[in-house]
Amino acid sequence: MRYAVRKMITQYGMTKAEWRTLRHLRRPEQVQRFLDDDIAYNIETGGETCYSPRLVLRHGRAHCMEGALLAAAALRAQGRPALLLDLESVRDDDHVLALFQEQGCWGALAKSNYSGLRYREPVFRTLRELAMSYFMHYFNLKGERTLRAFSTRPVRLRRFDPRGWMASEVDVWYIPEYLGEIAHTDLLTSAQIKRLTKMDKRLFEAGQHGTVAH
Repeated sequence: MRYAVRKMITQYGMTKAEWRTLRHLRRPEQVQRFLDDDIAYNIETGGETCYSPRLVLRHGRAHCMEGALLAAAALRAQGRPALLLDLESVRDDDHVLALFQEQGCWGALAKSNYSGLRYREPVFRTLRELAMSYFMHYFNLKGERTLRAFSTRPVRLRRFDPRGWMASEVDVWYIPEYLGEIAHTDLLTSAQIKRLTKMDKRLFEAGQHGTVAH
């Protein structure tokens, strides 16, 4: 076992201390608590950064993309694949999830400034089911429901291992750029979009509980 861990540290470029922090998060729900309680929402850089997991741990803050990368790295430390799912929106920011599976069902981890766009239990049989679970909580400040599509397949971050995405000392913009290029699957028809109502005031306020002002 010690040999396996040393090999992983060498392969992914993480220091022993960084890897130990990730390995300490033994379950997906522990990763989500770490994202919520120990990593501040990154408003300081104004969205001008795309921190690697190493930089998130160093600075102690992350926005959506950065949080998903850290969560994926932590899931990898648990022996799971590092997977992302991109949620595409209109008149709003896209959202990125770190995916995991248990007993054939999908769950998700996420860093968000909105309370309804974070953890999902592994109870969803398909990625579409999982993506749709975010629909009612995905809105902009005008109260419009803005979620429209999800990346058709999970993105396996191992494709970026040659570029050292986990331990990079510079921003890893090539990952969100890739997410913007891949195929996405629509969640709604044009007729459904025309019939969408604005958010209920109570759900709107609940979704913003604990948000950090930009």
